[in-house]
Amino acid sequence: MAPPKILFCGDVFGRLNQLFKRVSSVNKSAGPFDALLCVGQFFPDFPDQLEEFNEYIEDRSKIPIPTYFIGDYGVGAPKTLSAASKDPMNQGFKMDGLKVCENLYWLRGSGKFTLHGLSVAYLSGRQSASAQQFGTYSQDDVDSLRALAEEPGLVDIFLTNEWPSGITNRATASDVPSVILDSSGGDSTVSELVAEIKPRYHIAGTMGVFYAREPYINVDAVHVTRFFGLAPVGNKDKQKFMHAISPTPASTMSTSELCTKPQNATLSPYIVVDKASPTDGATKRPDDSDSQYWRYDVSRKRQKHGDSDGDKLCFKYVSSGSCPRGEKCHFRHDADAREQSLRGVCFDFLNKGQCERGPDCNFKHSFQEDGEGFPSRRSGSATGSSNRSKECWFCLSSPSVESHLITTIGEHYYCALAKGPLVQDHMLIVPVEHSPNTLSLPSECEKELSRYQSSLKAYFKSQGKEVVFFEWVSKKATHANLQAVPIPSSRASSAEDIFSLAAKKLGFKFSTIKNSEGRKMLRMHFDRNFGLFYVEVPGGTILSHGIEENEKFPAQFGREVMAGLLNIADKADWRNSQLSKDEETKMAEGFKSRFKEYDPNS
Repeated sequence: MAPPKILFCGDVFGRLNQLFKRVSSVNKSAGPFDALLCVGQFFPDFPDQLEEFNEYIEDRSKIPIPTYFIGDYGVGAPKTLSAASKDPMNQGFKMDGLKVCENLYWLRGSGKFTLHGLSVAYLSGRQSASAQQFGTYSQDDVDSLRALAEEPGLVDIFLTNEWPSGITNRATASDVPSVILDSSGGDSTVSELVAEIKPRYHIAGTMGVFYAREPYINVDAVHVTRFFGLAPVGNKDKQKFMHAISPTPASTMSTSELCTKPQNATLSPYIVVDKASPTDGATKRPDDSDSQYWRYDVSRKRQKHGDSDGDKLCFKYVSSGSCPRGEKCHFRHDADAREQSLRGVCFDFLNKGQCERGPDCNFKHSFQEDGEGFPSRRSGSATGSSNRSKECWFCLSSPSVESHLITTIGEHYYCALAKGPLVQDHMLIVPVEHSPNTLSLPSECEKELSRYQSSLKAYFKSQGKEVVFFEWVSKKATHANLQAVPIPSSRASSAEDIFSLAAKKLGFKFSTIKNSEGRKMLRMHFDRNFGLFYVEVPGGTILSHGIEENEKFPAQFGREVMAGLLNIADKADWRNSQLSKDEETKMAEGFKSRFKEYDPNS
């Protein structure tokens, strides 16, 4: 197969008529081209340019070839991108672009995807001290790219809006545009990233000029990188704003082909000669320090161990599976974290229990498999069978039920220790009847459930704790369970805030019920045709969210948020908290003994 043909262009500034007229012309004379990748500001500078821009966004004018952009700022950007974010077709983790309109895709945040065989990485937005919803990149975006940089395989194309600082180091001065020679501009974060990612092509905009740097030799790599800075579309100086390449994907190239170095290749502009030891010829990256070997503090609560480096995950190990420092590394080599990383799980989620980027994050915020509750040790999901059968792990008549976890049984409900508990005394309130939720059961069942909740509240209060109740009502669920997780009283006031923040990051807002009739109101308005997640926080406030047909709602959302609240991110997946049967039995018996005086069935 012939290698793909790719077009790049600099800042568009909303001049889509001029851009796509040029694309059509080039496509006709030298194409067909497979895609157009845009760097720099994509949206207009002024409101009076929106009419032309919206002709394409609203599909009244056609975009000739698939077009991708990372410059998500300018007039009209918030409205257009907010609408794209809410489109059901764009839900989930879409590294290959959110569809804005026909043939136009927004590369949000940071990520890596395959385009016609080419590996494309990108950093959307610009550096900014102020957090904005659109147009800026976050530290999480940067960290995500660093994780991706450790994955096997070369990156063919790296897209950034900003030029990397230092790109003209070791370059032929006569080739560097005067505006660059006179400026100390550029983004040092982009420099660090490109030195780690080592792409074959790096394309950037925003500087207002065209610049094709000589290829440079990467540190610890056999291939060279070519940098192109592109001018804006329609610039007055008629500088080049479009560039075409037709590269063979690195994944199909031999080592000898990748090793080929042009005669004009220079050393990397990002290495620093160690002036303290000029005789040993040592070179290093500007960011070559211990800080690059870890990502996040796994447990901020480990006060008794202090804040040692041993409490931090080794970035190299988790992202690549190995660490050149071996046993001398000061950071933790955690095989479980490595396994979750391979599954695409967000590092923030793994180690903090939450991710500030929410839906903007390109990594997963759940472990993707069902399995909460107390399933039998056979493989399968926590939802069990669609029928009242031997496979239902919650039916008391089922041979699959793990009865050693059950602590008390009433007429309509029973209480059991959660499988893989988040904390000691993490309990489940389970209906005896094979019911998919606790909200649609008769009123006498509701009265008994209320007694269980009151008893658990009193029990935990005696220990200086509060309790959070939550239930995920899935249309696929067959046997319900209401989870009860105790938390320190000192954390009680934070529960509502952290659930609300988690909801915001996932793109929705909870409905709030702040009265004693909260469950009664939920039962009255519950629609069995839709899913539902609700949580009762200390004080009795209930937060609820109706889940639409195509909404991708994390199955472990409640547990994930609670893990974040309690700062035990490694337990967000119940399987990471599994105990032996003897340990489970001992824990259940201990709860029975302590709960006896509060047990409504005693």
